[in-house]
Amino acid sequence: MLDTKNRKNYRRSGHRILLAGILCLFVLSLVAQQTSGSASRRPSKSKVYLLHSDLLRKDARHPDVQVVVGHVVFRHDSVYMYCDSACYYDKISSFEAFGNVRMEQGDTLFLYGDHLFYDGNTQIAQMRQNVRMENRNTTLLTDSLNYDRLYNLGYYFDGGTLMDEQNVLTSDWGEYSPETKQAVFNYNVKLVNPQFVLTSDTLEYNTLSKIADIVGPSDIESDANHIYSEKGTYHTQEGQAWLFQRSVITNEGKRLTGDSLYYDRTHGIGEAFGDMMLTDTVNRNLLTGEYGYYDEHRKYAFATRRAMAVDYSQPDSLFLHGDTLLLETFHVDTDSMYREMRAFHKVRFYRTDVQGVSDSLVFSTKDTCLTMYYDPVLWNNNQQLLGERILIYMNDSTLDWAHIINQALSVESLDTIQYNQVTGKEMKAYFRNRQIRKTEVIGSVRLVYYPMDADSTLIGMNVSETSQLDIYLKDQKLEKMVMFPKSNGTLYPLTQIPDNKRKLANFVWFDYLRPLNKEDIFHWRDKRSGDVLRKNVRGPVELPNQHLFDRKADTAGKQEETTETKEE
Repeated sequence: MLDTKNRKNYRRSGHRILLAGILCLFVLSLVAQQTSGSASRRPSKSKVYLLHSDLLRKDARHPDVQVVVGHVVFRHDSVYMYCDSACYYDKISSFEAFGNVRMEQGDTLFLYGDHLFYDGNTQIAQMRQNVRMENRNTTLLTDSLNYDRLYNLGYYFDGGTLMDEQNVLTSDWGEYSPETKQAVFNYNVKLVNPQFVLTSDTLEYNTLSKIADIVGPSDIESDANHIYSEKGTYHTQEGQAWLFQRSVITNEGKRLTGDSLYYDRTHGIGEAFGDMMLTDTVNRNLLTGEYGYYDEHRKYAFATRRAMAVDYSQPDSLFLHGDTLLLETFHVDTDSMYREMRAFHKVRFYRTDVQGVSDSLVFSTKDTCLTMYYDPVLWNNNQQLLGERILIYMNDSTLDWAHIINQALSVESLDTIQYNQVTGKEMKAYFRNRQIRKTEVIGSVRLVYYPMDADSTLIGMNVSETSQLDIYLKDQKLEKMVMFPKSNGTLYPLTQIPDNKRKLANFVWFDYLRPLNKEDIFHWRDKRSGDVLRKNVRGPVELPNQHLFDRKADTAGKQEETTETKEE
């Protein structure tokens, strides 16, 4: 009988023995699996048989060699090999063949050359000089080819050409598997197709699917297109490509770039996903977004998800943003061809000399007119223009003149309290050197204006009404005003301006909506409550109240009247 202490020790020893046994079984299992795997990859020890020759002789100096001549035939398993003559090494199950060498594996693989060394133990055939491998519709040409029967793989290392029904591929090094139809090419790779030419340093290609896998810097060129990619898949038969890692598609001055691209050569369609850029190097503009689409046949493109259009045709670029930006071309490849760029919803644009916001926008190259729709606001320096619709006419990408239609309002900020204001049914603003040179206000004109004396000191505030007003500016300062019919209005001294006269009934100041820089175009800001475009209602003309004027203001008013009469 064991005492308690001995029983515990016995149990511990038993546990250790059991654990050691389990570990031994586990290790033996791994070794058995590795041995089994190695055995499955080990070539079989079948013999190479000499089936026929017209002549057989021994070489006294080389007793292990049998020299066979004339209609020589060898067989190894299911493979038959033919030649004019050979040195047969029976003991090592190998031979060296010369002249019209042919190797046949079933009815699908044929290997031709001038010289062959075949090792029956490794099952490797080394074919040299004028080598041709044929596998159904695929032909491989080279001067040096090793074919591994065990892995069903042929590879060349001194230049070769692979051909199928669609493509011709050349490279310095390559391999081809007749079983999987997969080929790998390295160094100076060139794929020639009737529609395009692909050059690369590394390429994978399948002769069955006709799909080329781009795994290194590659260029694909056709008559009008060029593709650069370092990673992707190109279906050479269908003309479709899936490209990654900032690939680039170039077509007649248009360059499409994205984190990933899809391209259909047949239909001329390209799609970009992630940090898309569509650059027009001819017209010098750029379209960006997180997603982009381009149709090269229709010359049609659009961008969305943080979309932006950039016009860099001038030293000072214009940056425009909208939820969706669309570029469409009309009458393609005709003398009347023109383009339209459209921006939809929450449109904002910025350039140092002009900024604007609206719900939507259209620019047409037909009349070089940019039209802003639905609550448009336009800024130039310290002046704000708005109305129901604003048309901006360009001259060589610079502002020429703007047409504000319905409920037109112009506001010029003098400081945080005082504003020059003019409103009418419509307004035309003419620009020179990126500044407003002349403004025409037509129909139901109402004016709040602060005249200045020669040293730019404010004289008072003038309130007038007329049917038409022409305002001339020089260096952003008033040069003269002409009214039709003439109206003197009312001039209030600065200290006696009624609060209800400081602003027109439809006055609104949208400076907080103004884009501050090119990054700010992405930050949409809604109008404050109550800040809306109000209808311009013309009231009765208020006659001058002489008792409101001091002598200085009265004298200034007469001087201004005389000046206007002479200028008119």
